[in-house]
Parts: sequence; C-alpha cells; structure tokens
Amino acid sequence: MTTSAVPRRQAKDALYDGFASVARALASGRRAEIVDVLSQGERTVEEIAHEIGQSVANTSHHLRALARAKLVVTRRDGTHIHYRLASTAVVDAWVALRDLATEQLDDIDELATAYLGNRDELEIITRDELRARLERGDLVLIDVRPAAEYAACHIPGAISTPPDRLDVALEELPEHGDVVAYCRGPYCVHADDAVRTLQARGRRALRLEEGLPEWRRDGFTVEP
Repeated sequence: MTTSAVPRRQAKDALYDGFASVARALASGRRAEIVDVLSQGERTVEEIAHEIGQSVANTSHHLRALARAKLVVTRRDGTHIHYRLASTAVVDAWVALRDLATEQLDDIDELATAYLGNRDELEIITRDELRARLERGDLVLIDVRPAAEYAACHIPGAISTPPDRLDVALEELPEHGDVVAYCRGPYCVHADDAVRTLQARGRRALRLEEGLPEWRRDGFTVEP
C-alpha cells in the first residue's frame, strides 16, 4: 500500500460516514414520525410534541438531531420557533425509506393492520380519479388532518374536518354526493376513521390513495 492510499481511504471513509449521517438522523421511529408530520407544513415544537405523543424536551432532542443532519430548519416568530423540512428532497428520502421498508420487511403489513385496522372494506380513489371528479364537482372532499396542517396546505375545495372534531364536522357536510377523505399519507389513520364513520351512517365514502404529500409531489394543485 502506498502512503497516498491511506489518506484516500480515510477520505473515502469520511465521505461515506457523511452519507450515513442522514440515515443515523432518521434511525428513530419518533424522528421518522416528525419528518412525516413536517411534510405537511411547518410546526412549533409544542405542536410536534403533541402530534408524536412525546414531551417537549424529548421532541426538542429529536429535532436537534434532525437539524444537525440539515434535514430541518427553523424560523423564529416572536417567542416561538417554527420547524420545517429543509427541502422537498427530505420528503423524497422519507417516502423512499418508508416504501423500501414496506417492500422488504415481512412484518410491516402486520404492524400497519394492528394500527390502522382491516382496510379491506375501504374503497380507494386514485389521485387521477380524484382530480377528474373534482373538475366535475360530483363529490365532497374532506381534509381530516389537524387544522394547522390544513391551513398550511390543502387540496383546493377540501373541507377541513380535523380529527379532534370529526363527529361534529361530519354532521355539517353536504348531504348529497360521495365523500372522499384524505390525510397525511398511506399510514395515517384519520382518513380511515372518517371513511368508516361515514359508511356506518350510510354514506358512500372513499379514501384517497396515500395522502397530501404524494398529491403535491405528483404536481397536482394545492392551496396554501
């Protein structure tokens, strides 16, 4: 081995360690969930802590790890600090990681069913189908994410139906037409809950395949 090979090997090790630092930042279920939450729009640490069921201190620790890997950035507004994803590439990385795990790990479907319930009775509508039906105006579209996420970005024409007031909000929907519910993504339970509740009331209800980030990534129109 020549003397020049040692520093080159060290340089290569450092390079690949740099690549792996992004994976290390996401090597926690809570941090992956934070990325999923922030893919909907920016949030404060208190809001994120509430969404992931952690203390503010623990959530801050996870956010610092994501910030060190340059996956999240901050914006100060008075005494509040708002966190957001550094770029759309972070969303792409999260979706790729999620989809890889779904494809490669045998127990993901079992884990998803334990959380989401049996989805066999849920009718799915594709993004292309939804866009066509929105143009025809023959359905009711509801956004069942938290109100702050609806305010940050939503599909035009969607009615905010946040999970903390789902029963009341569903009572206020127009009485005629199919109802399509969407939320954060394929492993978000809010749309499933809304569809099941509507089905129990005799309404035809469908769930949008995946969620808002995928709709936006495909170039479909969104409304801030």
